[in-house]
Amino acid sequence: MWILPLVGYLGSIVGFCFLTLAIASGLYYLSELVEEHTVVAKRLLARLIYAIIGLQVVLCLVDGFPLGLTLMGVASHVVYLGNMRRFPFVKLSDPLFVTSCVLVLVNHYFWFQHFSEAQQRSYSNLASMYDQPDVPSFTEIASYFGLCVWLIPFALFVSLSASDNVLPTIGTEQPSRGAHGKSKRQGMVKVVVDNVLSAIGEVGRLAGWKKPEDRF
Repeated sequence: MWILPLVGYLGSIVGFCFLTLAIASGLYYLSELVEEHTVVAKRLLARLIYAIIGLQVVLCLVDGFPLGLTLMGVASHVVYLGNMRRFPFVKLSDPLFVTSCVLVLVNHYFWFQHFSEAQQRSYSNLASMYDQPDVPSFTEIASYFGLCVWLIPFALFVSLSASDNVLPTIGTEQPSRGAHGKSKRQGMVKVVVDNVLSAIGEVGRLAGWKKPEDRF
């Protein structure tokens, strides 16, 4: 068979594109909701941070998770909580925000290393090939990463807003204000998506692609 594998590759590419668009649309919608319900979002995120800190402590006490990594995870969520002081606005050059971004990667690396080493030790201690290794399943590990490592940073990225002049120029302290003196919020997801679309449009314009109405 020659054609069917090509059809399979094409279908995979199309499915991946649709999945990416669906995720982007969902994030865009969540960003809109946060802009409309800032107080509720702030309260929900703060309680979610406290809940995950409690979950990490329980996992350490009951399931024997390493104390050092647990303390690192708790400290990271305390840093994430510090980003709530000016919620939903964020300054991308803020040391606290930069530290939060670094801690996400550090937590992911060390927890991934921990679970990998635990699996290697378990498999090496098996007496026979019929023994079952005492290690967390893929679903359990993925759930831990999703809830205790990535959930809060991901929620903060969707929830935090940036002023109109934060991207692409970074360093503005105060958000821009509208005609009535109110702070004009714009979600970070919306900022990123709008800038990507603008860049694509600019590339298309430079390449000579014009809209039908531009030809007249």
